Amino acid sequence: MPLPDLIEIVPLDRPVRAEITVPGSKSITNRALILAALADGEVTLEGALWSEDTQVMTEALVKLGFEIKVENDPDESCNRRITVKGFGGKIPNAGTVEKQLELFVGNAGTAARFLAAMVCLGNGVYRLSGVPRMHERPQAELFKALRELGYRVDSENDKLPAVIFGGQVGSARCADRTPQRGVPTKQCIVSINESSQFASALLLSARHGGWKVEISGEDEEEAPYVTMTQKLIEAFPWQGGRFQIEPDASSGSYFRGIGWLQSIESPDLKRAMNILANTSKQMSKADLESMKQEGVELRDSLVGFVLKTGDAEMSEWIRTNWESWNGVVVNHWPRSGWQIDDRFFGLPRRKNQISRRDDLGDSVMTAIVLAPFASDSFRFTELGRLRLQECERVVALRTELTKCGAKVIEEGDTLTVYPSKLHGTEIETYNDHRMAMCFAILGLKVPGIKLKNPACVKKTFPNFFQKLAAPPPAGLGVTILDGRTGRKLEMAELFAE
Repeated sequence: MPLPDLIEIVPLDRPVRAEITVPGSKSITNRALILAALADGEVTLEGALWSEDTQVMTEALVKLGFEIKVENDPDESCNRRITVKGFGGKIPNAGTVEKQLELFVGNAGTAARFLAAMVCLGNGVYRLSGVPRMHERPQAELFKALRELGYRVDSENDKLPAVIFGGQVGSARCADRTPQRGVPTKQCIVSINESSQFASALLLSARHGGWKVEISGEDEEEAPYVTMTQKLIEAFPWQGGRFQIEPDASSGSYFRGIGWLQSIESPDLKRAMNILANTSKQMSKADLESMKQEGVELRDSLVGFVLKTGDAEMSEWIRTNWESWNGVVVNHWPRSGWQIDDRFFGLPRRKNQISRRDDLGDSVMTAIVLAPFASDSFRFTELGRLRLQECERVVALRTELTKCGAKVIEEGDTLTVYPSKLHGTEIETYNDHRMAMCFAILGLKVPGIKLKNPACVKKTFPNFFQKLAAPPPAGLGVTILDGRTGRKLEMAELFAE
């Protein structure tokens, strides 16, 4: 049975200890699928996410003529082992002017942008389209860069749907450079003010296109998703082999957020804070281990303490052990540093301003929804890109939190959230997976939270509600009801498809 169109999350009545496994990173999986298709040989992606966004990408690659084998992952039901036979930069299938090869990208920004650049390596005509919201999302900077490289891109408004002509169609703005692998080098400038995916799309195919990509609009070293792409390209087995996809830190942020919610009323944490406030000496690792054995909740208050004292080694030790003190552990938390969301530990206690660009990626949404429970107001800055994603997320977050009783002020691309007493309501999810998951976490604390269209989580985390409902330690043991009848939903009904 499918998920009902309205569900109610029943708050947890006691702290829970759990060890959660989350599916693979969507950002890494879709980048790796492109690179595998461009590799010289067969590449097997282990731990690859299997959700709406990655299925859209896989289906598009199959239409382009790539041989792909998909096998179940015994450790995580929403992961797959995906084997792709690459053709060294060649695109097997192509359309014609009269009969373009149609590629449907759904609402997957990664598929829309990465495929737009990749098909330029082909020798034919391709038409990319998606759902209505995808047709509203920006593409102009990417299309401009592709035209500078010499490719023809037809679009009425520089958005999808678009028709892209692969091969060498020529452009006066194309600058020839030293040939690489027999392909003339071309150069372009791409701005990432609206989306870093524009630069990532070009970088993924640049090796075989012979493209020199210059990034403007933001220091590329400060753009974490561009850095992720560059690191992935460097580490990828271009001659064939295996590549491990790490778990999705954005998906893990919801469960770390649950741990933070559990901690804010913990008497043990208050005890730890008092100890820190009344001590003038720097604690040793032995001191911390002793406190841990006594059951004292330390976490981010201790991280703040050691950062203040300047002991980087001890700070890293605390971060490593953080989840063992937190009631909810996310297994195999990514350690590569590729995902900006891996910095998420809940809301900090010594800082009341968070920037999406410098501090957090998509997990800033989790922090915003947690903010009414903080002891002081929080300012979330540089949120402009949230307006251009699956929905207008800045307005959506303000609107739905306000409906719950929160005081939220929107000024420019900044949201200020104040400590507030919240109440239940029906949450509009705007067909946005992250809105649904963020407010589901809110429902673990606030009675009466109901989610419309919860199945939208299929975009990146189809078994999210099953993770909430599964008994500990594999889940949280949360009760989820049909929002219209009040009937408790069974595990089989909680999978989003």
